Amino acid sequence: MRQQKRIFQRRRVCRFCADKELVIDYKEVKILKNYLTERGKIIPRRIYGNCAKHQRQMTEAIKRARQIALLPYSGNPQG
Repeated sequence: MRQQKRIFQRRRVCRFCADKELVIDYKEVKILKNYLTERGKIIPRRIYGNCAKHQRQMTEAIKRARQIALLPYSGNPQG
């Protein structure tokens, strides 16, 4: 029988739990842009490694920033 390769990925640590001084605010557009794809979609927590609490706060902040036109609802579609 063949042996299966074991793929080990280190568990990502929530950036906001690790650094208590880093706050999630809808006015901080530079931080919020890191959590969006180039098409304007919110990156899920399983990919970015946020905890559930901070992912909810991040989503809420992105939606508020979109509402007052700090962030676009959609990115630049190519073509």
